[in-house]
Amino acid sequence: MIDSDGYRKNVGIILCNSQNKLLICKRFGEKSWQFPQGGLEENENAESAMFRELFEEIGLKKNDISILGTTKSWLKYDLPKKYQRRTNNKLCIGQKQKWFLLRLHTDDSNINFLNSSRPEFDSWRWVTEEQPMKIVIDFKKEVYKKAMEELLPIIKN
Repeated sequence: MIDSDGYRKNVGIILCNSQNKLLICKRFGEKSWQFPQGGLEENENAESAMFRELFEEIGLKKNDISILGTTKSWLKYDLPKKYQRRTNNKLCIGQKQKWFLLRLHTDDSNINFLNSSRPEFDSWRWVTEEQPMKIVIDFKKEVYKKAMEELLPIIKN
């Protein structure tokens, strides 16, 4: 779903464990790392998309997590020209994301990438809150910073 400004509606997922470490995943066949994320489908709300993406990308279900918070507004980033593409005759110039902070309550052995015919990721690890900003692709850094500044205080209290 691309809006009239050219942004694809999307959800971002910050998953923390009981030690408040954050899950970061390596994109399949690449060297880049990111938080799980994915686009909204037609007539889907952000929370439903988050649960669908959570299962499709990392194999977790509703009973594996709890929602600790969500960003108050949609956060945007622009895609570099080489990543911009047309979908349904609309040019996608970037992502417009609602971010969720989740807590994992079950064992991290439940994390798996095999729930999709085309897995997004091939590796994952738990990191401190400083790590994502050091390893995420540059054009996503500002959105990551805003999402973490808004959501991570929830787990620090």
